Amino acid sequence: MDADDTALLDDLATEQRTLQEDLRAIDADDWFRPTPARGWDVRDTVSHLADTDEVVMDTCRDGDRSLNVWGARLASSEDVTYWGVLRGRRLPGYEVLGWWEKTSTRERAVLADLDPMTRVQWGLGMRPRSLITARLMEVWAHGLDVRTALGLPIIDTDRLRHVVWLGYRALPYAFSRSERERPPGELRIELESPSGGDSWVFGPEDAPNRITGPASQFCRVFVQRMTRGEATGLSAKGEAADAALDVARAFL
Repeated sequence: MDADDTALLDDLATEQRTLQEDLRAIDADDWFRPTPARGWDVRDTVSHLADTDEVVMDTCRDGDRSLNVWGARLASSEDVTYWGVLRGRRLPGYEVLGWWEKTSTRERAVLADLDPMTRVQWGLGMRPRSLITARLMEVWAHGLDVRTALGLPIIDTDRLRHVVWLGYRALPYAFSRSERERPPGELRIELESPSGGDSWVFGPEDAPNRITGPASQFCRVFVQRMTRGEATGLSAKGEAADAALDVARAFL
């Protein structure tokens, strides 16, 4: 891995470990607190993260639960997700946390060993950099749910730059999933970092379509933890920018 990929993997580790530290301090009953994700409590959410880590590792190594193969055996993508939740419901919360701590450590080792040019069969296929970013995005998004359920403070960091990049890159997929044609014209996004020290810019300078505002709101819209109407700090100029916020989706 080059220095950029190593730094990205370090950011994934920090995102995982920060949430794990928060979870070590909670009581047994806290694991059953409902999250904003309908029907899921804290234990369900962490079980999903642990189980998905295992699916990632099998996908990277062509194992029995490689995502596309595993998904084809089940009735729907919802069944793939629910499988991990059901596994966790057989365990007390502290054991689910131990499960996730082990899988996240092993997952990072597997990701670190990938050839940067390989194409991992995750969904439509991803390079390792995109897959690592997707894992960071998922931990951050589910971390929002968990911390909301537990009443813990949510502190956005500049690691959100990775989620911004993924959301921007995922726009063709988002339009495809919504069965909408992408309006013509290049799109540029110009977002304020949580630290306030940087502006994060993607897209050509002369693009006729622009999204501007705080990265924290952009990321929440793209992981569907905030509606477009709630993201009052975001501004869309141009038909393609407007449509991008309507179809926003940074996950499979």
